[in-house]
Amino acid sequence: CGGRSGHAEVVQVTFDPRVTTFREILEVFFAIHDPTTLNFQGNDIGTQYRSAIFYHTPEQQAVAGQVIADLNAAKLWNGPVVTEVTPASMFYPAEDYHQEYFDRNPYQPYCRAVVAPKILKFRKSFVNKVKKSV
Repeated sequence: CGGRSGHAEVVQVTFDPRVTTFREILEVFFAIHDPTTLNFQGNDIGTQYRSAIFYHTPEQQAVAGQVIADLNAAKLWNGPVVTEVTPASMFYPAEDYHQEYFDRNPYQPYCRAVVAPKILKFRKSFVNKVKKSV
């Protein structure tokens, strides 16, 4: 929590490129957060809250760079995208009580005020990508 570890709060996404592309994942990523704020998101402040993409291949690095260039050229925000693009290194899963946190705590104030609106925005913007529940 002190921001001295160098870690970032992230998710590691495993995907099938025959189903969705890395570019499509980045489209979601950039749609549900503010990539122009350095070291904070909403009320969360510190380097662990930086906007970051940790790529696994040179192709992913190139796609991330191109998407950021396209977003900057489109001037969708008042400032430039400050998202860090860095090679992936060791990934440490969060503690068990953080896993599926929103699903288990939908009425927690942070979930209601911050997470729920992002999920709603995702569902509206990417309705064709939402997996239907059975």
